[in-house]
Amino acid sequence: MKHALAPLTVLVAVLVALLLAGCTLSRSAPAPQPAPVALAKPAAPGLVDPDGAPIERVPFRLGVSSATVEKLAKQQGCTSGQGAGLVTAAGPVEVYRMRCEEGAMRGKVFMARCELRQCVKM
Repeated sequence: MKHALAPLTVLVAVLVALLLAGCTLSRSAPAPQPAPVALAKPAAPGLVDPDGAPIERVPFRLGVSSATVEKLAKQQGCTSGQGAGLVTAAGPVEVYRMRCEEGAMRGKVFMARCELRQCVKM
């Protein structure tokens, strides 16, 4: 009886091995990761800083504290049609920038630092 079980055990082991091999072959390739988003892009050609390095422009992005920074800027005499944009990555500490188009600070830039949604002028 012991000899009759040996071929059956081998057969079961071979079938399990084939099933497991088939499972690994049926998996598709992992999905490609999306490309990282560039936070800064070069300004118009020809704009360089005094050292000759190209000037980069930061795209406008709203943040969770944009409205708070806009109110803070208005108290300082700075208003803008576009509003306050997030300069750094979103997180517990964020930096916002707002171009002053009207008011006492016309032509200047208002910057604020927000830590856990508590904003102060820089």
